[in-house]
Amino acid sequence: MSVTTKNSGFTLLELMIVVTIIGIIAAVAYPSYMQYVERARRSDAQGALMGLAGAMERHRAANGTYANAATGPSDTGSPRIYADQSPIDGSNKFYDLEITAADANSFELEADPINAQAGTGILTLDHTGRRGWDQNGDGDTDDAGEDSWEE
Repeated sequence: MSVTTKNSGFTLLELMIVVTIIGIIAAVAYPSYMQYVERARRSDAQGALMGLAGAMERHRAANGTYANAATGPSDTGSPRIYADQSPIDGSNKFYDLEITAADANSFELEADPINAQAGTGILTLDHTGRRGWDQNGDGDTDDAGEDSWEE
């Protein structure tokens, strides 16, 4: 009586097919993941701008003016009354928060992308609640589709 033993294992061809399939899945999934991370960072900056706007309102209620809320000359620059980067907590910062204009009755705020978020467009918010997103990087939010934070 002859006993046959069967070797079990993977052939090199089977292993190469699995590696190829994993590579294809990763090539499709990674860009989607990076878009998700970018949107999450932008959403955090939008929340920080809303928080800064709330701080501006509290500053006006206490002082009767939006002026003097920034560290720079002529009431512009980094906020004195709120965090100057987003995310507010954590170590990796992706947006600089800035007061671009402030006087007795109005203010304008910006979130400028930095580090890994650089080049994704400046977010803006003013005293009326008008939101803007300079998606094409031309320095204004006057182009079509740039009058909101929506993609």
